[in-house]
Amino acid sequence: MKRKSLSVVNKVVQSSPAMKQPKLGFYSSLNQTHTYTVLLDWRSLPHHVVLRIFQYLPLIDRAQASSVCRRWNEVFHIPDLWRKFEFELNQSATSSFKSSHPDLVQQIVKRHAAHLRYVSFKVDSSTESAEAACDILSQLVNCSLQTLDLISMANPSFMNVSKVKMPGFFSHFVSALTLVFVNSKSLSSIKIEDTPVDDPSLKILVANNSDTLTLLKMSSCPYVSSDGILCVADHCQGLRELALNYSILSDELLLALSSETHVNLEHLRIDVVSENPGQIKFHSIKKQSWDALIKHSPGVNVVMYFFLYEEEFETFFTEESPVTHLYFGRSVSKVVLGRIGPNCPRLVELVVCANGLQTLDNELICIAQHCKNLTALGLSACEVRCSALVEFVRLCGRRLAQLSVMEEILTPDGDYGLDKIHTEVSKYLGRTWFPDVMPVW
Repeated sequence: MKRKSLSVVNKVVQSSPAMKQPKLGFYSSLNQTHTYTVLLDWRSLPHHVVLRIFQYLPLIDRAQASSVCRRWNEVFHIPDLWRKFEFELNQSATSSFKSSHPDLVQQIVKRHAAHLRYVSFKVDSSTESAEAACDILSQLVNCSLQTLDLISMANPSFMNVSKVKMPGFFSHFVSALTLVFVNSKSLSSIKIEDTPVDDPSLKILVANNSDTLTLLKMSSCPYVSSDGILCVADHCQGLRELALNYSILSDELLLALSSETHVNLEHLRIDVVSENPGQIKFHSIKKQSWDALIKHSPGVNVVMYFFLYEEEFETFFTEESPVTHLYFGRSVSKVVLGRIGPNCPRLVELVVCANGLQTLDNELICIAQHCKNLTALGLSACEVRCSALVEFVRLCGRRLAQLSVMEEILTPDGDYGLDKIHTEVSKYLGRTWFPDVMPVW
């Protein structure tokens, strides 16, 4: 990009209250669109305009643009431009994401740490990347983070970080994380996956961010217990979203979350995950415990993600559950799906990613008959007859706002073929609908 003024440029600008209107002599009206000619000098653009442009640029392009002129370099260092940063730490040349350059990381830490408000770490499976993330965390002592995301893109590398002897903590990761908890004072959203974070570190989080925390997601954190979650619920009265593994969930925890002194949750997400088929027997949650939670937080969305093998569903949906959103990431049996209708009256959304070769006709119709709040359905890698889908949509009617069904799962029958089903489904939905080629969830 050249430093000198560009030639006269014709601009078509829509009228907007956020933009100062030019004088009448500069434009003429044409079909309600203001067209005017402006002598544009890139160096004289207002700071807020350049800032908005910079916010859309990739970081490398932004850095190159900062060398165009002094004014652009000044914008490059405006704190608002450094509120959000994603540290991508990767040791593999074949990884799907590109690692942040070490020099850039150091510049962010040294010059812009105090400006950071939204930070995420994407780490590959190497211990070196996890160590690098810990080193960066330990340097964020002058920032006031509001959002912190720690994501392992492959194996839980944070679990392998070399341990150090420190009173109260057992790993480099935990000590670095607690430094952020102590110094931030304004964390509102935390998402931590596959890490050795533990109950003592959660207590430190609560002690320093109890007035601001609204979302806590703890996925695959084996050292966090029900006591740690209760500590958060006891002191963070603004907490509205909580995500945890099913292994932490218990009748005692639900009853405690349902007491008058605890928060009124709006979203409770539960990940039910199994890595070793047949080696884990999942415990059951009593209906009385669920009822207590709903009585205390009547509007709560209970979201459950299942990544189980078919033989591991034995304890689920055998009695009434208040789940509102169900996602099956692996194959789920016809028997289990048959229990959903009678036992999930609050169900709002259902996504089935895989099933066996048996058709799900009766199960879908049963769900439509019993789940009066259902507004979204997604189906992939299973079998459904066309007439059964039409009957399902007829029962749900126009409240079915989202219907994502793969074309390949539909089996033509005597009533409907693939050439006619979209017409019948569209009629009951009240809008044009076609089967999906690719799933949209």
